[in-house]
Amino acid sequence: MQSTFSPAIANSPHSQTLTLGSSLHPSVNSSFKRLLDIVGSLVGLLFLSLVLVPIAIAIKLDNPGPIFFIQKRCGLRGQVFHLVKFRSMVTNADELKAQIKNEAKGLIFKNRQDPRITRVGKFLRKTSLDELPQFWNVLMGDMSLVGTRPPTVDEVSQYSDRHWQRLNVKPGITGEWQVNGRSAIEDFEQIVDLDLRYQSRWTPSYDLFVILRTLYVVFARVGAF
Repeated sequence: MQSTFSPAIANSPHSQTLTLGSSLHPSVNSSFKRLLDIVGSLVGLLFLSLVLVPIAIAIKLDNPGPIFFIQKRCGLRGQVFHLVKFRSMVTNADELKAQIKNEAKGLIFKNRQDPRITRVGKFLRKTSLDELPQFWNVLMGDMSLVGTRPPTVDEVSQYSDRHWQRLNVKPGITGEWQVNGRSAIEDFEQIVDLDLRYQSRWTPSYDLFVILRTLYVVFARVGAF
C-alpha cells in the first residue's frame, strides 16, 4: 500500500518540525528489525490464511457488511496509510460515534460497553484476532511488529510537539501500551509516556522481548475487554 501525506497533517507546524528537524530513530534503519518484521508478518499471514474463511463467515452472519475494516492511520513521521483489520463493529459505527460516551482521557476514544461492537467483534477483540490483517501492513512496510499505537488522522491533527515524538518510529501491531495495561490504560498521556519509553529502550533484543510478552498477554487475555 502506497503511503500518502494528509493535507491536514502537512499543514500542521508540528509536522514540519518532525519531518524536517528530527533525526531518524535507530529502529527505522535497522536491518534486523525489518527482517524480523518480514519473517513475523509471513508467519502471521500464514495463520491468517487458516482462519480467514471461518472468521469471514462469522462476521457476515453476525452483521452483514464488509469483512475488513480499513481506516486511514498515521505512521512514521505522519505518513498516512490504510490500516486493515477484521471488522468488529456495525457498518455505520462512525456515524454513531457521537452518541457514545468517551470514557478515555485525551486523544483516544474508548467505551467498555460500546454498543457498536458486534457479538463476533467482541470475541475477535478479546482474542486479538481482529488484528491479524495488520500483518499485511507490516509486510508492506507501513507498520512494524513492535512500535507505537497507530493514531487516526483526526488525533494527529491535534498533536502537540510532545505527541509528535511518538511518530519517530513506525507504528506497531504491539508495543509498550499493549503489554503494559492494554485496554486498562485510558489516559492518552500514559500511552505517549509508554511509546516514548519504547523509543528510549529500543534494541533488537527488546523487540523480541516485547513480542514474547505480547504472546503471553494475548493468550492470558490480560487487559482485554
